[in-house]
Amino acid sequence: MDKKIKFAVVGCGHIGKRHAEMVTRDPDAELVALCDIRPREELGVEAYDVPFFSSLAELLQSGLAIDVVNICTPNGLHAAMAIEAIQAGCHVVIEKPMALTLADAEKVVYASLKYRKQVFCVMQNRYSPPSVWIKEMVESGKLGKIYMVQLNCYWNRDERYYKPGGWHGDAKLDGGTLFTQFSHFIDIMYWLFGDICNIQARFADFNHAGLTAFEDSGFVNFNFVNGGMGSLSYSTSVWNKNMESSMLIVAENGSVKIGGQYMNEVEYCHVKDYEMPVLAPTNPGNDYGPYKGSAQNHNFVIRNVVRVLSGADAECITTNVLEGMKVVDIIQRIYALKK
Repeated sequence: MDKKIKFAVVGCGHIGKRHAEMVTRDPDAELVALCDIRPREELGVEAYDVPFFSSLAELLQSGLAIDVVNICTPNGLHAAMAIEAIQAGCHVVIEKPMALTLADAEKVVYASLKYRKQVFCVMQNRYSPPSVWIKEMVESGKLGKIYMVQLNCYWNRDERYYKPGGWHGDAKLDGGTLFTQFSHFIDIMYWLFGDICNIQARFADFNHAGLTAFEDSGFVNFNFVNGGMGSLSYSTSVWNKNMESSMLIVAENGSVKIGGQYMNEVEYCHVKDYEMPVLAPTNPGNDYGPYKGSAQNHNFVIRNVVRVLSGADAECITTNVLEGMKVVDIIQRIYALKK
């Protein structure tokens, strides 16, 4: 490739640092700036010898040549910052979720169309080998009609995660458990089976009353617009460590269960006239010390951005802005059922 794609990362927490690291590792990408409201010295970003800015406006007015702005700030800031970067002439990578309301997500879509800029939504679970495999199983019709899908997300998020003074757990900046913790599992469900309707839901706040402004657990059931029914059970009240995130599919020609801590292994596959291949191993989960996150696939995200923007073999965006918007829409419709 003749010219490297230039990235600036806004928000230098755990995920922002992961983005910066993956950009510097990609031979066709270049990290040109970092941005955070906290002082540089507090952030542990000394490895990156690039200009540092304390606001997005300052970064965008700096005159630096920037192709892509990666938005890795608290959830509630994603949409406004993405629009600001798009209006300044940059493509954007938005960490999940792309917004906290459908209206804000639509504004991002509008800006992207108006200014002809690409929006990449980070949904890194799509890259794990079991996800790639099950996508092919569903799309090829090997499973036949989908009857039932059960999604279970049981994670630990306690006071080690919801620290006082942080944005996690804040109603405006965080938005809720489904947005911050489990939106990528809702994304996988939407990616595989499409939209949902006839939603019913129950919510509870078992042990996060002093830590968060929203529920920690929920049961949700629904129908798929394309046929079949589904359920989502989730909780961050699991003691001490993550238990599992799994998806169980009952279909016309067989049944499949993908499980593990972050949907990283195929636990059951019994499908008519089909023998399960050996899949490549899934990357380990993001390790935040006391708590764990989903599989470390951010390198695939950056690679996809580089390939799309450099026009390599007409590669398409792995998670486009409309898909990012649908996930926000689905979560908003589920949360609309809170009494």
